[in-house]
Amino acid sequence: MILVTGGTGFLGSHLIRSLVDAGKPVRALCRKQPSPRLQDLADKIEWVPGDILDVPSLEDAMVGITQVYHCAAIVSFQPGDRNNLLKVNAEGTANVVNMALDAGVQKLLYVSSVASIGRAKENAPVDEDCEWEDSRNNSQYSISKFQGEMEVWRGIAEGLDAVIVNPSIILGAGFWEDGSGALLKSAWKEFPFYTLGVNGFVDVKDVANVMIQLMDSSISGERFILSADNWNYQQLFTEMAHALGKKPPHIAVKPWIAEVVWRLEKVKGMITGKPPLVTKETARTAQLKVYYDHSKVLSFLPGFSFRPLKQTIAEISAAFIKEKAVQQ
Repeated sequence: MILVTGGTGFLGSHLIRSLVDAGKPVRALCRKQPSPRLQDLADKIEWVPGDILDVPSLEDAMVGITQVYHCAAIVSFQPGDRNNLLKVNAEGTANVVNMALDAGVQKLLYVSSVASIGRAKENAPVDEDCEWEDSRNNSQYSISKFQGEMEVWRGIAEGLDAVIVNPSIILGAGFWEDGSGALLKSAWKEFPFYTLGVNGFVDVKDVANVMIQLMDSSISGERFILSADNWNYQQLFTEMAHALGKKPPHIAVKPWIAEVVWRLEKVKGMITGKPPLVTKETARTAQLKVYYDHSKVLSFLPGFSFRPLKQTIAEISAAFIKEKAVQQ
C-alpha cells in the first residue's frame, strides 16, 4: 500500500491519478475533504483524515504502508507565513521521516524544490552538487524546504531508504488560482508586463512519472533536479498568450520598477489588511536568471525524456479554455 501526503494539492492530485492509472493501491492523507478533482477515482483511493503535524494521525496512516510519497508542503512568499512555513515544511517532514522509520516503511520519496539547492557560480547552471549557503537573499520558503530536505538526509543516515526530487516551477492543468495556474490566468487576462528573469519549468506529468520510476527503482540516497527547460518570463508568457489566443506581454519590468512595486504593495497591505500581490522576495526572484541542469536524472533513468514546454503549455491552455467554457 502506498501513502501520499499532500494528496489534495496540485502535484499530489496529479501523482495520485498516475498511481491509480498504474493500478497501484493508494491511501491519501487529507486534513479536511478529499480532492474534488479526484472524484472520478473515489472508489480507488483510500482517503484518511490526518495532518503531518498531528503525529498520532500520521502514525495511524502509516499502518500497512510500504511506500510513502511526501508531497505535503506550503508554498508562500508572504512575510507573515514564516513560522507556518517552517512548521509544515520542516517540522512536518521530520514527523513523516520519524513515522516512516518507526513503521518500517520500505521507501520514502520526498518532494523538495530547486529552491533548497545552493546557488551556482556565475554563468554556471545549478546542479545537485551546488551546496546550500546561508544568505539574507534566501527566501523563507527556500529555507523551510532546505530544512525539510535535511530531515530526509537525517532519516537516510538513520537507515531510511529514501530519494529526493527537486522540481523547478511545475506547470499543469487545474488549480488556476495558485502557482503556475495563476501564471496562465494572467496570460489569459492579457497582463501586459513581464520581468527579466530566467527560471526552470517542468510538466507536472513528468514530475509524477519520474517520482514513480524512482520509487520503483533501487535508486536511494540521491536527489534529482526535475526541470525540462530554462525559459525567460517573456518567452513563457508569450507562449501562453499565443496558446490562449491572447495578446502577449510587451512591457518589461526593470529591477528598479520591481523594487518600487513591492514597497507600494507592502504599504497597501498594511492599509487594507490584505496580503500584498508582490513581495520583496517575489519581486527579486522574478528578476533572477537561474539555469538548471537536468542531466543527472536523465543518466539515472535512460528511458526518460522531458516533454517540450511548448507541448505542456498547449495542453494546459486547452484544459483551461475547456474549463472556462464549462463554467459559462
